[in-house]
Formats: sequence, structure tokens, C-alpha cells
Amino acid sequence: MTVAIERRVAPENVPAVTRWVQAGVNLANRYPGFLGSGWVRASAGSHDWHMLYRFADAATLDAWQTSAERREWLAQGRGLVEETRVEHRTGIEGWFDAPAASPAAAPGADPAPSPPAPPRWKQSVSIWLGFFPVNLAFTLLVGALVPAWDDVPVVPRVLATTLVLTPVMTYLVLPRVTRLLAPWLARPARGGSDGPEVAAARAA
Repeated sequence: MTVAIERRVAPENVPAVTRWVQAGVNLANRYPGFLGSGWVRASAGSHDWHMLYRFADAATLDAWQTSAERREWLAQGRGLVEETRVEHRTGIEGWFDAPAASPAAAPGADPAPSPPAPPRWKQSVSIWLGFFPVNLAFTLLVGALVPAWDDVPVVPRVLATTLVLTPVMTYLVLPRVTRLLAPWLARPARGGSDGPEVAAARAA
């Protein structure tokens, strides 16, 4: 589960908010299922802060979000943060979140509607552009280093390939591909039509 958050911070509150955000990360680190986080500002002079964090599943995320520690931490930030935007995503869609387009809600308020992720066909193209060269390189490398690789039965061969390539794709390749393709992924379709999936998301 991926959670994307946007907060607007007044310049005079930057030092205090920096400490507050880090305290929240330190708290989340103590909870089972926490997979990591990161936060950035859009630019040096920007008042918009963007944060992304992940939990292993909905249950571990819910345990963190409903905890008394988190409620107390959020209360400490109410005087520092002007506006909060929050979006929950599951699966691979979290990789395609554009931080500057995170959805909006003030602390304690209902989340505002959020822009949809890129169409599935763009996500599929992005994944393929990363997976094809990585899979090709792995196949050529292992074939050269392990002469008997072609004689290995297909099931253990595919198992070994997927065990190696899945973390490579998840942690190294896909984040870089989506950053490189970000302008294209965020670009609306010609004529203002983004396809049936995006149209349905906007109408929801």
C-alpha cells in the first residue's frame, strides 16, 4: 500500500516542520509492515512538500493510521501545516503517482478528489520498457556465465529469473523509468480525452 501526501508549509515553519516530519517517519519505523518513505519539496522556493510512504498491506497500514501515536503526532503538526493532500494506492499504480498532483484535504477533513493515475496502457508500456532490456541482459549474462543454463528445466529457470528480476524491477528500474517518462505519463490525450479508464475515474 502506497500513501502519497502533499502539505503546504509557510517559510517560517520549515525548520519545525522538518523536525515534525522526521518524527513521524521515526514513529512509523516502529510499526510492522513499514517499507520506507521519502519526502521532498517541489523546488527550493516551493511551499509544497510531498511525501510517499509504503506499508506491506492494508492491515499494517491501518494499524499505523489508527494508532494513538499517529493521532498525537498529527495533532502536533496542526499549527504548522496549512493544507494536506492524501492518496492511497495499491499495486503498481503507486509508482506512477505524480507528487505535484497529489489530492487535497486539510488535517481532520475529508480527502478531496484526486487526479487519476496514468492510463493502464501507459503503465504497461513503461513496465515493458524497463523489463525488456533487464530481462534481455539477464538472459545473455547468465547464458554466458552458466554454460548449462539452457539445460536447466524450465520451472526452476523461470523461478530463478523472476526471483532476481522482481526486486531489480521494483527498487531500481521502475522508479527510474517512471521518472524519465514522467512528462509523457502526465500528458493528457489529444483532444482532451484520456481514454475510458481516466474518464471513469474523473466521473467517480
